Amino acid sequence: MNAPGLKMKDRFRLSRFVFGEKASPDPITLNHRRIFILPTLSGLGFAFLAVLLFFIAFVYNNNPVYLLAFLLAGIFFLATVHTFRTLAGLVIREGHGKPVFAGGTAAFPIHIDNPTPLLRPQVRIEGQPETELALPPDSRNQIFVHRTAARRGWCEAGTITLYSTFPLGLFRAWSPLRFNMKILVYPQPAEAGVPLPPLSAGPNREGTGHQGSDEFYGLKNYSAGDPVRRIHWKAYAKGYGVLSKQYGGGSGGELWLDFDETPGRGTEERLSRLCRWVLEADQAGLRYGLRLPDHRIVPADGALHRQSCLEALALHPL
Repeated sequence: MNAPGLKMKDRFRLSRFVFGEKASPDPITLNHRRIFILPTLSGLGFAFLAVLLFFIAFVYNNNPVYLLAFLLAGIFFLATVHTFRTLAGLVIREGHGKPVFAGGTAAFPIHIDNPTPLLRPQVRIEGQPETELALPPDSRNQIFVHRTAARRGWCEAGTITLYSTFPLGLFRAWSPLRFNMKILVYPQPAEAGVPLPPLSAGPNREGTGHQGSDEFYGLKNYSAGDPVRRIHWKAYAKGYGVLSKQYGGGSGGELWLDFDETPGRGTEERLSRLCRWVLEADQAGLRYGLRLPDHRIVPADGALHRQSCLEALALHPL
């Protein structure tokens, strides 16, 4: 559904031609209000040629040149109609993208429906040179608009501009669209190598541990002399290198990933290290909790717990 009619002063705002109208979660139907069209450089040259031929015909009273000039003018104006019709009537809907890590590429899905019996060739997305669509009649299509996820937090899709120069490249019709689309960007995981922190003491834990106890409290990089039976083969099979299980005494201990005890020169480095630890603990099948200055997640495991921890890291205040 389209937004209600615009006031006259809003119709001629320059930002509307570049950034589009106010963002909307509703499907947008491209019509005369949403589509703008102007001649390309080739179109201006074509028009200049037609005008030049007309004046030559006028000066020399040459009927064949008159005919050629009017023929070119007719092609020029017909191209306007066909270029506009390439976009007119398309229905654009927003999709839901998946979270990514900082430094990656956020893929925003949009759905382009062609509910008409017309073939729509050469529909492109501005900034996506590899994308050229030929929309069949009565079809539904999904494409992805890519944005660089430079930093953690929310990455917004911004303005998505559909355009076409079909059929002759004489005109460019475009429609800038805005949706309420955003994708969560997790911190970029730090490099592997720093082992998971040891088990934290629980409320009933006394002492620092006893020899011979089999209480598991963390992983570390394998070093010569470590018992072979302590190698974490499950983590090795998943490509995380050779890690050795660490054990300690007592009961009531928990594996906590604590922001205040995480090595790093600043907030972002600590969040990156915590992100790496969350991934490693999840891949190793451990139960772990997360402590941030403004948030606390109790120990658990599984995909939903991993997602909750990564979301907390992504949305931690700067």
